[in-house]
Amino acid sequence: MLFDVNRSALVDTFGEDRIATLPIAAFPPSAADTEGARLLQTVGAPTGTLWLREPDEDSGLLPLVQDVVDAEDFEDAPQDAGQWPVIGWLLNAHLALDPGSGKVYAFDADEEAVRELHTDVSSLVHVTLRFQRLLEEFSFSGDESDEEAGFERLEREVERVAQETSSIDPLPFRDDETVWSVIGEEIAMGQRFKGDSPGARSLHR
Repeated sequence: MLFDVNRSALVDTFGEDRIATLPIAAFPPSAADTEGARLLQTVGAPTGTLWLREPDEDSGLLPLVQDVVDAEDFEDAPQDAGQWPVIGWLLNAHLALDPGSGKVYAFDADEEAVRELHTDVSSLVHVTLRFQRLLEEFSFSGDESDEEAGFERLEREVERVAQETSSIDPLPFRDDETVWSVIGEEIAMGQRFKGDSPGARSLHR
């Protein structure tokens, strides 16, 4: 694993009911014995920004890439990408796990584009944790005269997540067009705070 992510750290921050996991039985045989699948079963990821895919009610299996998009429309997709399990949804992209490399790919059906998003699943959990914690803990002063300074502070926090992640895994914030870069920009603009968070309460009162 590139990042040291563990269940207790997620639970301490978000509580048990905010952590989603995926059962090993939901993965196809080619992926079930991978580190990424085990991580999604034992550690999971906080919900809110990232949503893990629900296995099919009847089969208990995750959909494959070929079940949710036409893989042939994605010119840059690896040849076997259609057989990869779809593990989640982020912004407007299906996230799929490549069992061979352990990488997480983002399939944007609207753009018919596929990109490497994470070198491994621990990187996905790490970035999700950092951004979700920022959304739940950041607070503006509530003083309109200090609002600009608050946004500057928020932008620095977003940049810190990107820089510290990129020093270990360059993929999530490789350029301004990755899914995480777009989400980071939205957070920095104050768009993703939920109504019951300190950030939302101090920004909108």
